[in-house]
Amino acid sequence: MKKNLLILLILITLFNNLGLAQTDSIATVQTDSILEEQHKQGLNLLSKADSVHITDSLYQQEIISQIEGLKASDMKKKAELEARLDSLKILQEEEDLKIKAQVDSLRSSTVGVPVILFDDTLFFIYSRLGPYSPSDRAKSIKQKLENLVSENLYDENLLKIYSGEESDDILHGETIILSITDRDAFWLDKNRDVIAVDYLAKIKASIEKYKKETSLLSNIFRIIKLLFVLTLFFFGIKYLNKGFTWLNKEIIIRGKRFLTGIKFKDYEFLSAEREIQIVEWISVVIKWLTIIFIVYLALPSIFSIFPATRGIANTLIGYVMDPIKEFSMAIISYIPELITVLIIGGITHYIVKFLGFLALEIESEKLVIKDFYPEWARPTFTMIRIVIYAFAFIIIFPYLPGSDSPVFKGVSVFLGLLISLGSSSAISNIIAGLVITYMRAFKNGDRVKIGETVGDVIDKTMLVTHVRTVKNEDVTIPNSAILNGSTINYTTSAKQLGLILNSTVTIGYDVPWKKVHEMLIQAANKTDLVKKDPKPFVLQTSLDDFYVSYQINAYTEHAGKSSKIYSDLHSNIQDAFNEAGIEILSPHYRAARDGNTMAIPIEYYPPNYKVPGFNVNTKKDE
Repeated sequence: MKKNLLILLILITLFNNLGLAQTDSIATVQTDSILEEQHKQGLNLLSKADSVHITDSLYQQEIISQIEGLKASDMKKKAELEARLDSLKILQEEEDLKIKAQVDSLRSSTVGVPVILFDDTLFFIYSRLGPYSPSDRAKSIKQKLENLVSENLYDENLLKIYSGEESDDILHGETIILSITDRDAFWLDKNRDVIAVDYLAKIKASIEKYKKETSLLSNIFRIIKLLFVLTLFFFGIKYLNKGFTWLNKEIIIRGKRFLTGIKFKDYEFLSAEREIQIVEWISVVIKWLTIIFIVYLALPSIFSIFPATRGIANTLIGYVMDPIKEFSMAIISYIPELITVLIIGGITHYIVKFLGFLALEIESEKLVIKDFYPEWARPTFTMIRIVIYAFAFIIIFPYLPGSDSPVFKGVSVFLGLLISLGSSSAISNIIAGLVITYMRAFKNGDRVKIGETVGDVIDKTMLVTHVRTVKNEDVTIPNSAILNGSTINYTTSAKQLGLILNSTVTIGYDVPWKKVHEMLIQAANKTDLVKKDPKPFVLQTSLDDFYVSYQINAYTEHAGKSSKIYSDLHSNIQDAFNEAGIEILSPHYRAARDGNTMAIPIEYYPPNYKVPGFNVNTKKDE
């Protein structure tokens, strides 16, 4: 098992190094190409400056010749030529400054290839030398210096500078270490000899520093330091294991007192034993995470002891620090966008808050706008708020991190597809809700009849309307169904005009109609919540075969209590007719009454009432 794991780690490291090498190779080619292009730009700028200088110099010489050829008396012409000459000099100086600024900008934005010797960056190479790219030159310089040191051929006295027509060379004996050309001097904006002296001093200092670090005494000190670090690492891991073992024992001992399980009513989510097991598992995970963290910290410390392995230490540290740096830089670089988002969000918040205040004022009728009803305030505010939030999100979206990433775009497309597929009925209900609101068909608290449902409106939303019936049944009706059907509102005109409640009673032709009118109006006036003004009235709606239909009509302001008013009205009608001894025989009755008791409650019978017998007469008796 351990052997297989070791092979796997070696393979991963190998493939990782191959990938890094391939990436470095690609990056090197790109760097060389960029440097070559920037160098051409710099040469073009200098060539342009030289060409302008030559042209201007010839023109200046021509003007000077004209001035010298003028007669002493021709002062006006001489003044014109001198003014032209001064103007040309000013233009030439401005052009020189402009080209210099462009070259300086090119220098400041150009990053050369570093020459790194023993983890020490000596200098940078910017330009090509013959067939060798900047990367090739940097690699060659590094290789030559490392060979001199590793093969014990280095002698500080053999390092010297040779100045030639084409370049200044740094040599070690007869071996050319590097050559400094005019192209190199252009990028550093210095003379070749100054650059050569500077580079030579850096090479000597770096090699001298390396030799001191790799001396016998330094290596002995490093070995002692390595043993000390390994000892600390060994005892740290050992006592860490002991500490977590003690912690697990304490959990088992003390856990029985504190870890009693998690219950909700009669259901047990976690038993006490299971809870202790979870805590132990968390302890083990924390232990191994701590060990991995300590090992990761120890490895860079070990590798940084010896110069040959410092690169590995830097790489290991880089695996942790580079993401942290990138994350920190991403946060810092996002601060301007974040400020923009916060400003837009703040403005949006206070605009919506102000509109909400206006809506509340209009809804409470403290603020009155002509032809704008109070019940419109809240839905109008809701619509405007949605539009404002959508507009703000559109403005903020480009400033969100990752807004231009393919993942973000894919999620946006997916959500858009879900909304488009599943919102057809929802959108129709929302539109219907808006239409109903601005139609003012009803408002919360109104007694309405929608389809076959009669009740009070308790809530209106953009999608549905909730109605509570007189039996306390909550009915949810989609707004599109309301818009497609008819709605009766009993409350709208109840306050101003009064809602007319009506009920029909059928009475036989043997009862005088005036008496019926009087009793019906009397019953209506006795009913609670019925208005006395306007007065109740009676309509004779039909003259049927067996009876007359009388309709009592009464006004009320309480549409929401119509069921109770109807019940009281019917009770009072019954009492009135019973007291008057008038039978309500609906819908019709037979004319033969002999042998039947009266069709009213017994308490309303006349005194000494007896059930009549049958009275049969023959023609002879007649």
